[in-house]
Amino acid sequence: MVKKKAKVTPAAASVQDKPATLKDLLRPEILEGLKAQADAMKAEEQAKKEAERAKVEAARKAEEKRLENDFAYQLEKSKLDWRKHK
Repeated sequence: MVKKKAKVTPAAASVQDKPATLKDLLRPEILEGLKAQADAMKAEEQAKKEAERAKVEAARKAEEKRLENDFAYQLEKSKLDWRKHK
């Protein structure tokens, strides 16, 4: 029986065959600037979400406080089983 020879693929050639990416083409200063800008945009978006959440929470609390002072709402919400309180 004849032994088969193992095929050797050149690893260095495959690295060179890959097309250049935008990251490779840009200067490091520009790349860092773009990363910083992306981070700033993410932080701004997070701040907007937090502000919106706080606004919704404040509106909910204000509505709850208004309903606490509304006698009709309190009467509807309360249980009518007065035997428990004898």
